[in-house]
Amino acid sequence: MKTLLPLFSFLFIASFADASTPVQADREPEAATGRYQQSLVEAEHYMVSAAHPLASKAGLRILQQGGSAMDAAIAVQLVLGLVEPQSSGIGGGAFILHWDQQQQQMTSFDGRETAPAAVDETLFMQGDQAMAWREANVGGKSVGVPGLFAAMQQAHQRYGVLPWAALFQDAITLAEDGFEVSHRLARQLASGWNQGLQHSEEAMAYFFPNGEALQAGQQLKNPAYAAILRQVAAEGAEVFYQGDNAKALVSAVQQAPVNPGQLSTADLLAYQVVEREPVCGAYRGYRVCGMAPPSSGGIAVLQILGILEAFELANYAPDSVEAIHLFAMASQLAFADRDHYVADSDFVKVPVAQLLAPDYLQSRSQLLTLERALQQVAPGEFGAEWSRQTTYSPELAATTHFSVVDAAGNAVSLTSSIENVFGSGLMVNGYLLNNQLTDFSLNPKSDGALVANRVEPGKRPRSSMAPVMVFDAEGQLRMVLGSPGGSRIINYVAHTLVALIDWQLDIQSAMNLPRVTHRNDFLALEKGTELEQRQAALQQLGHQVRVIDLNSGLHGIVLLESGLQGGADPRREGQVLGH
Repeated sequence: MKTLLPLFSFLFIASFADASTPVQADREPEAATGRYQQSLVEAEHYMVSAAHPLASKAGLRILQQGGSAMDAAIAVQLVLGLVEPQSSGIGGGAFILHWDQQQQQMTSFDGRETAPAAVDETLFMQGDQAMAWREANVGGKSVGVPGLFAAMQQAHQRYGVLPWAALFQDAITLAEDGFEVSHRLARQLASGWNQGLQHSEEAMAYFFPNGEALQAGQQLKNPAYAAILRQVAAEGAEVFYQGDNAKALVSAVQQAPVNPGQLSTADLLAYQVVEREPVCGAYRGYRVCGMAPPSSGGIAVLQILGILEAFELANYAPDSVEAIHLFAMASQLAFADRDHYVADSDFVKVPVAQLLAPDYLQSRSQLLTLERALQQVAPGEFGAEWSRQTTYSPELAATTHFSVVDAAGNAVSLTSSIENVFGSGLMVNGYLLNNQLTDFSLNPKSDGALVANRVEPGKRPRSSMAPVMVFDAEGQLRMVLGSPGGSRIINYVAHTLVALIDWQLDIQSAMNLPRVTHRNDFLALEKGTELEQRQAALQQLGHQVRVIDLNSGLHGIVLLESGLQGGADPRREGQVLGH
């Protein structure tokens, strides 16, 4: 088995980050590349890698106080909901992987949003036609029951060390005293992408004071967010799901000026976090683990790796035509199965064991050849018992991921989201509400038959979020990783794992690689990178190629015998901090 111990780290200059490391609240990307400067970070005891420097600082402070990885993760998320509101927050949901080093046990918490009890499969139908996604995602109809607070509290009850209220300090202070609007937040407001914001008086007053979008560098306060955090810190997550906040949330949904929804206070009270068995699979001597359904991320990442194991990727350079070609086709096959079979397993029987069976993945790998691209890719067949219809559901990149390792070796890999950039556009008590219900298939039928990922009361929409953890042959945790990016998350995470394991890159170099994606639609090459030079050769192999922006947001940590190494995606303004 290949070893990760050196990880070729001697080839790279590593920076050491500790309590004295300056935290830059905001940075501008380089004008020439549009990327942020990121360096490999090494630390001995504990580390956090998150999508905003202020969030990383909050997590580091908790770790310095002797907090656990879960304690730090909660502090990180609460700050992200304030400084990166376009991506995640307490109005959304999350998938959480936790590793207990002492017990040698992995637990996953499903904090995914659920559909209201009053809806049915026709939620997004207008007669015989499904609503356009751009029309469906704004307003109250698309809002699912937020699961983030419930998931964080349940996880803290299991794995927290510090008092619950202590984890809220940084977020409350920043909300009350103010923080600097990031260039990323300002750009996304200026783009006007989410038209739902204009239908929320609170969102307009907050993001567009005096009718003008917030500007980068502007000081911003959010006293309403501080107030709800103070209440939850003192009384627990229950105060979020009942009382005044619940009434305000339900009112915003039911009385939305556009697409009023049917979410009720009873739906909020009924929300339950689900602890699920992670899905795991082997790859070149390692054990890779991720989220089970309703996430498709864990299964699809494992399928990509399992298909690629038949090929010696170490013989090909990361930017070679051969490597891109093989990775793209493996992804294509995984997405064909994903779109056909995966949905909330509490409502739909998902053939997880069959999809991950080594002999099945070996048979799929035999469809790949270096000489030509795959064309029309069909899902695998497992007999009439699993007969169903394929469907596509859009997923956008307004998500965040962070990774934490504490001094005891416990770890958290957490991906959270409100779905669209700025979610549904509705704002309540200083936080945005999700539009996750548009992750369901908007049309419940395909060719006259019901699809797996259709809307049903209490159901969780399929997701591509893919927090992962990787273990060596001795069962020791070696990697903690994940990314935002909508359905392309699957590609981003799998590609980075290949870079770490097959190409033996350190984690920062793996994240720096130009991105490649294929969702069984077309082969996407990252714009502005050397991969553009491979377009013609890949087209000659039969690929339909597009050169586009691929905005991953990978944040991860590698655990070595000598300590920790962390990386942050140069496409975002995140930071790695450790001690």
